[in-house]
This record gives sequence, structure tokens and C-alpha cells, in this order.
Amino acid sequence: MTVRKPKFAVIDGHNDLAWSCREHRHYSVAGLDSEQDSARSHLQTDVPKLRRGGVQGQFWSVWVHTDLEGTDSVQATLEQIDFIHRLIAAYPDDFERAATADDVERAQHGGKIASLLGVEGGNQMNNSLAVLREYARLGVRYMTLTWNSSTEWADAAVGDVTHDGINERGRVVIAEMNRIGMMVDLSHVSAATMQDALDASTLPVLFSHSSCYALNPHPRNVPDLILSQLAANGGVQMITFVPAFISADYRRWEDNGSVGEKPVVTVAHVADHVEYARSVAGVDHIGLGGDFDGCPDMPDGLATVADYPNLFLELERRGWSDAELAKLGSENVLRVLRANDAAYRAFVA
Repeated sequence: MTVRKPKFAVIDGHNDLAWSCREHRHYSVAGLDSEQDSARSHLQTDVPKLRRGGVQGQFWSVWVHTDLEGTDSVQATLEQIDFIHRLIAAYPDDFERAATADDVERAQHGGKIASLLGVEGGNQMNNSLAVLREYARLGVRYMTLTWNSSTEWADAAVGDVTHDGINERGRVVIAEMNRIGMMVDLSHVSAATMQDALDASTLPVLFSHSSCYALNPHPRNVPDLILSQLAANGGVQMITFVPAFISADYRRWEDNGSVGEKPVVTVAHVADHVEYARSVAGVDHIGLGGDFDGCPDMPDGLATVADYPNLFLELERRGWSDAELAKLGSENVLRVLRANDAAYRAFVA
């Protein structure tokens, strides 16, 4: 059977395959070129699915739960990075290590999936700029300033408000990230932290996996005031597919113990967030960050990484042009990456 080549390339902002393989496969990379093998581990990501979905670039999340603290957190992060490096080595016909926009384009031209790294939580640097720099040397290109709890220097979207945004140490961290070309990721942070980081960063930022507060007032989502500033910053919001972030009804059902009939969340609901972000930030400042293998329950029609074409088809039905969909799928995030590349190259040279 001939598999139809996807019409649009995707560079996805966030995928938690590494942690899922830690939890369910003892960090094994074996069999990830087989849908049958990955199904036994209940994975939403494998090589055939990535190919069917048109994923030509992936920011692999190297995430560590905040239950792990201090040097344990750093060790677990290194294990996550090692997993991705081993994944690339195990399937050299499918994956190519990438750190810069030029690397991504070279991998695309060679028919490979460009594999980039993002640290999902400022806690994982253990408040050490030296650790941050070593992550960069290992190829990490973004760091999410917090996960689901505040750090010593930045407030998360949920949990205790400690700094009312970021403190002076947080500004030092952002300055160092700018200096070494590590993109500032504002997913998971509070609205005050978003604002402070936008004010502090001299380079374009990204939201690797966040949706729109106006459509679902979840603290993980991006308010209009922040969205409206992305154009001036040159940044990008990558819409995530997590049902609780997409649907207020689903969020209420989840918050109430997941009792009763589960609200249906579909591709159309995700498309609503994409269109809303475009209406506020502009078509040059939106992207996709599905959060596959980070959430067990994904929207109908977006169950795995193979299903990205369903979202593009929905947006085509709504009148989006090919040029606009190409920006959404890959071009916008590639521009943001490139804007941070000069600093990164100077640092690792």
C-alpha cells in the first residue's frame, strides 16, 4: 500500500516520548520503528506515525517531574538527553540530530526527522547557570522557565505565587539564555512571568505547548494581552492539543474527578484555538506543540502524531491558504529558532 505523503511539514514544539519510555520501557529505544511494538507501550509516537503525520522536525521534551529535586533532577535530565541521542543513533535513516535552523533544513532535505531538545522546567538546572550552559552544549535549544511549581526565580501558572513574575535572579537566567541562544519557553508559567520574561528577553520567545485563555480560562493558557505582544517580540505560540487546555467543559469534568460522561474534544476545537491565536497574534506567530505522549487522552482525530493532517484539513476547510498552513506547521518556529541561532553558534563555537 502506498502511503500518501503529507501535504504540510510539521516542526512540533513538544513531545514527551522520552519520559514515557522511562516510565513504560526502561528507556529502551528498541522497536520504535514499529507501530505494533509501540502500541504495546501505549505510545502515541513512533517512526511510522511521525512519517504519516508529516513531522519533519521535533523538539523532544527532556522533562523531569518536580518530585525529583537537586542533583537527582539534573541526573534524570541527562538520562532524558541520552535517550534522545540513543534514539537518533538507533534509527539513522529516520532521525538526524539538529540544533540550529540550518541543521533542521539539512535534515529535511535529506528526508530525516530533525531532532531537537527542550528542557521542560527551570527546576532542572538546579539554579545553576553552569548546568544551563552544559545543557546548551548537549544541544538543548529551549528551556521552559517553570513546570507546575515555581522555581527560586519564576512563578508557575499553578501553585504558589512567590515572586509575582520573575525576580532579579530570573532576569539573570533569561539574560544568560539570550547570551547562549537558548530560547525562552513561556509554557507553564504564570501570566506575570510571561510579561516579565517578554520585557526581559532581547530575543524572540516561544510557547512550546500552550493554548488560548480567551477560549478556555485555564491558567496554563495564554491571555490576549500576552498574545498581542508576540508580534513585537517576534515570538511564536505553539498550540497544544491537551483536552483540558482546549475545552472548558473537559477541564471541569477532569477537575470534578472525571465522573460521568466525558466531554468530546475534537480537531475542530483545536482549530478554534489556532484561529483565535492567529486573530490576536497574527499568522506569523503561531505553531503547533501537540504534547503527544505527555497526555494519555487526546482529542478525537488527533490521537497520535500521525494525525496532524486532520488539523490541516480542518483549517483548509475554513479557508486557510497553503502558505498560511506552511507558516503554522513549520516556518514560524523555524524563524524563531534562527533568530536565536547566532547567539547559540557563538556560544558553542
